Amino acid sequence: MEMNVRFAPETTDYLEELVTVLYQNGYFSWLDASKKYVAGLVEDIKHRLPLRPRRPAPPYFNRYGRGMYYASFPKNKHTTWYAFFRMYQKDGELYYQVRYITNNHVAAQHLL
Repeated sequence: MEMNVRFAPETTDYLEELVTVLYQNGYFSWLDASKKYVAGLVEDIKHRLPLRPRRPAPPYFNRYGRGMYYASFPKNKHTTWYAFFRMYQKDGELYYQVRYITNNHVAAQHLL
């Protein structure tokens, strides 16, 4: 069975905005570095989400969809990103639909 990772439109919008936010808030000195960081995060999620341990998403995250799971993606010693997703099958293929992405700086208190 093949596995496919897809991003909901609102998640794609968030990732596009994240490039600018990271640059404007001084996390990266160059816009290209911010783009590369976010592109790396996207690639990490696309290729590793089906292989990562998943946990049921706490009720706090139901605003992004019910019956979701989340998986963690550490990027450095200070930041871990979380991809919240739903899984479904269609035509014999397993799909992972990423509905929300956040990091430990924003959501850690809701994951404990």
